[in-house]
Amino acid sequence: MEVIEKSTEGLERTFTVKVPASELDKKLTTKLEEIKGEVHLKGFRKGKAPVSFLKKMYGKGMMGEIVQELVAETSAKAFEERDLQPATAPHPQFHSNMDEVIAGKADLEYDVHAEILPDIEPMDVSTLKLERRVADVPDKDIDEALNNIAEQQRSYKARKKSEKSKKGDMVSVDYVGRIDGEEFDGGKGEKVDIVLGSDTFIPGFEKQLIGAKSGDDVEIKVTFPEDYNAKDLAGKEAVFDAKVHEVKAPEDVEIDDELAKKLGLESLDDLKTRLRERIEADFNSLSRGHIKRLLLDKLDNAHDFDLPPGMVKSEFEQIWAQVEGAEREEEDKDKSEEELKEEYQQIAERRVRLGLVLAEIGKRAEVQVPQEDLQREILNAARSYPGQEKEVLEFYQKNPQALAQLRAPLFEEKVVDYILERAEVTDKKVSKEKLMEDPEGEDG
Repeated sequence: MEVIEKSTEGLERTFTVKVPASELDKKLTTKLEEIKGEVHLKGFRKGKAPVSFLKKMYGKGMMGEIVQELVAETSAKAFEERDLQPATAPHPQFHSNMDEVIAGKADLEYDVHAEILPDIEPMDVSTLKLERRVADVPDKDIDEALNNIAEQQRSYKARKKSEKSKKGDMVSVDYVGRIDGEEFDGGKGEKVDIVLGSDTFIPGFEKQLIGAKSGDDVEIKVTFPEDYNAKDLAGKEAVFDAKVHEVKAPEDVEIDDELAKKLGLESLDDLKTRLRERIEADFNSLSRGHIKRLLLDKLDNAHDFDLPPGMVKSEFEQIWAQVEGAEREEEDKDKSEEELKEEYQQIAERRVRLGLVLAEIGKRAEVQVPQEDLQREILNAARSYPGQEKEVLEFYQKNPQALAQLRAPLFEEKVVDYILERAEVTDKKVSKEKLMEDPEGEDG
């Protein structure tokens, strides 16, 4: 076998591979010798059929398999021997007449082409100086969470039939909605419980039920919002005929030890502690989002190298597919398609560059994703498809590429942890509002 470097242009490499017919024939003979003892042919005792006869019977089919295996093997070897790592899967272009090659009458000759990963010298991450936003949990957030829990635990007691409904009451109603006198899909409900003032229905709907009594018939006139999710209803006027079955008044819920015990906790203090821990976890996640964005910005600014065009193209196409499938952001509405494509091209390049830098840092640091972390992620993915968990688990077992996609974000977070442990990180106290600002920007 002979491998010749045919062309070198930027990060693209093309090699010509030549395998003599005699070498292919040797491989075929070896394979036939291996299976000879298992073959039953009429006129021959088991294992006694000559190889020359087996070639006539099985040669073409087996030679096709040998060529496929050889192409995969030599394609990988051409890059490995030169210490090159393909960024895209090497693909062959055959020059030989493949019918003659498989018939054993011609040498195998083909070109193999691929983009390679650039040489990257990562910065010394211990020189990084990063500021991490942190915030204390305000007591008012704990109080607000307690009030929300109390609201969820609230019970309602039926009012007298002569009593009118008030804001905060729960009413049970039947309703039928019409537009231009015609009923529309989704506009009908029976004995639907509505808390007046909860703003869970179309604007104006609940307000017109305030003051109604049990047994009342109420005509409700509303206009669907212009941005209503059902486009065929957006901006249209509708009339609902509603029948009030029952009006219930809310009963006060004391925020005390008894409330905590209803939730399976020992005391109100225990409930407050749990709430604080939950909110602190949310704050820590926001804090990490900010410092990670800052870290990625610094890594992006510190590295400049050629990017594999195929990787950038693939990343851009994924981003653009999401952009085309979503409604434009307000700041993008006046931009032309060319302007947007230019912006997202830059984002694609940034993502590929950062991905390569993080991968190289992780490789040199021998960062690993624990198997239990990957298994947990697989189980989380399976839970997203109730009733199909087994199929999802089998899918990841049989698809290394899908498993690699699941592993990639876990690996990235491990590398970020590795960098943050070595960088100079200073905490800066900020307000809750400052902490909650969107840290993602163009990476969103």
